[in-house]
Amino acid sequence: MSAPHWLSQGTLVLASNNKGKITEFEKLFAELQLPVDVIPQGQLDIPDAIEDGLSFIENAIIKARHASKISGKPAIADDSGMCVSVLDGAPGIYSARYAGNHGNDSANNEKLLNDLKPFRQNGQVIEGMFVCVLALVEHAEDPLPQIFQGFWHGEILEAARGEHGFGYDPLFWLPELGISSAEMSKEEKNKISHRGQAMQRFRESLAQV
Repeated sequence: MSAPHWLSQGTLVLASNNKGKITEFEKLFAELQLPVDVIPQGQLDIPDAIEDGLSFIENAIIKARHASKISGKPAIADDSGMCVSVLDGAPGIYSARYAGNHGNDSANNEKLLNDLKPFRQNGQVIEGMFVCVLALVEHAEDPLPQIFQGFWHGEILEAARGEHGFGYDPLFWLPELGISSAEMSKEEKNKISHRGQAMQRFRESLAQV
């Protein structure tokens, strides 16, 4: 199988302006040693896309196409979030703007804790799942976006724990490890997180060429 065309383009645009995501992706991409420069869209003055899809997959594709159209380069985008079953999957695709202020982690966490209060009876465990979808497009009108998904299961704490990570990390409890995801190092988190899993699917696709 021949190598994907995007590997010969010199640049792959990372369609994100989220500092937390960019930090994690920089480490993950460094491990891959790709023959292209992975450049966050902010360095190319690309604004955030309007995320009006109804699913993680749709929004990831929207963001990748947006970055590719403006840059003229291949692009990869991440759409991710927290899904809580007792809230019918919320915050879901609205995770970053759950409290109405895009990217305000503390407000989003506070709203999630408040929304879960009615469900915390008799020590009930609240299950949660981080979802990450990566979409890679060779060009803005690519009819076959490549999709890579990762899922990370855990529980939602009643109060924040840990100083690392971003987003809902301080509320995400890993019972098998006895820590929150905000108590993990970047290296530890990337090995098992939803984003790390999606990147592993991406890595496996490269191994097939």
